[in-house]
Amino acid sequence: MIKLDITKVAPFVSAETVNALSARVAEAQKSLEQGTCPGNDFLGWLHLPSGITPEFLADIKATAATLRSECDAVVVAGIGGSYLGAKAVIEALSNSFQWLVGSNGPAILFAGNNIGEDYLSELTTYLKGKKFGVINISKSGTTTETALAFRLLKKQCEEQMGKDVARKVIVAITDAKRGAARTCADKEGYKSYVIPDNVGGRFSVLTPVGLLPIAVAGFDIDQLVKGAQDMEKTAAAPFAENPAAQYAAARYALYTAGKKIEILANYQPKLHFIAEWWKQLFGESEGKDGKGIYPASVDLTTDLHSMGQWIQEGERTIFETVISVEQPEHKLLFPSDDENLDGLNFLAGKRVDEVNKMAELGTQLAHVDGGVPNIRIAIDRLDAYHLGQLIYFFEKACGIHCQLLGVNAFNQPGVEAYKKNMFALLGKPGYEKETEAIKARLK
Repeated sequence: MIKLDITKVAPFVSAETVNALSARVAEAQKSLEQGTCPGNDFLGWLHLPSGITPEFLADIKATAATLRSECDAVVVAGIGGSYLGAKAVIEALSNSFQWLVGSNGPAILFAGNNIGEDYLSELTTYLKGKKFGVINISKSGTTTETALAFRLLKKQCEEQMGKDVARKVIVAITDAKRGAARTCADKEGYKSYVIPDNVGGRFSVLTPVGLLPIAVAGFDIDQLVKGAQDMEKTAAAPFAENPAAQYAAARYALYTAGKKIEILANYQPKLHFIAEWWKQLFGESEGKDGKGIYPASVDLTTDLHSMGQWIQEGERTIFETVISVEQPEHKLLFPSDDENLDGLNFLAGKRVDEVNKMAELGTQLAHVDGGVPNIRIAIDRLDAYHLGQLIYFFEKACGIHCQLLGVNAFNQPGVEAYKKNMFALLGKPGYEKETEAIKARLK
């Protein structure tokens, strides 16, 4: 089970201050459970893990098996929560050099998460002559980035493989009844899965949005879900036994003490996209009404040679949360060298992970001495089970923290601002007044 250490918060915010928030945290949990919080129509994630059945997982795995047997590559088309969760888990569980060593299944590629013409051109060029499938993830089917990519991929898939085969290797994950993606899926006869109406994108990793791509990549979604189910139980416990509640309370105490930026750090390169998913989860959930902790991330020890100076001696408005993996999957000993030109023979015979752990501990001590509160989240191994725990841990902590802040965790009105301006600039029908107004601003 996840182990949370908030003792290095105490020099900045006392344990009594954090523990004094337990009553407010309990009220926050109650408001989530009873559906009395703002955005209560998007609480489907709360008991999502325990509601997942073996039959549902078997269906996901059967579809994944079809894609794995029919395709050299599978493109996941989605943006934000419709892509980051799957990307995070796949990257965390994959060989670091997957693109070189290959795998026993299709390459998992991503599109629809940007509007890069070069990216899409290079992707479609790579797919020429290959058998490929598409997992199109969009509730509406009209999100610009994803819809643009899907148009290109659908056309290419049909032209290269024929409509009958394309129908077999294109899967839609979308709304149950409405929207362009649902209409297309029904018309073309694609296998489809539903994005629950009461689960927002950033909380959707444990729906088909994340589970299908992860299964196509060949990873154990049963264990992923089991980890989340176990954490769902733990995260419902009283404050003293509930790491998600304690993390939320520590964050809130630090925020009210003037720590406005949280840096999520890791010492395992495979966790990079877990941090990217975490940034969306917390940033989009709590960054509103002029409130919210700014979520940033670093990969250590790499970024100690770039961002380390700022973290150590920059403006003291930050705190650091470290995800630590206690047991690596491989064993590698540091070698001895007769000449010892680098002066590192004192490390000979030690595991590389021991050196990494001492770098982690030394950095923690240095940062705390430098005025940076530190939270440590330890997981036993980097496997599907513990990633399932970590995902639900962060989701529950996010829900609680947003209640403490007094914001609606489940809407994102600020995201619409860029879309309105983009549509106006592109002359989208129905935006004539906005087009006229924005052009006047640019004169």
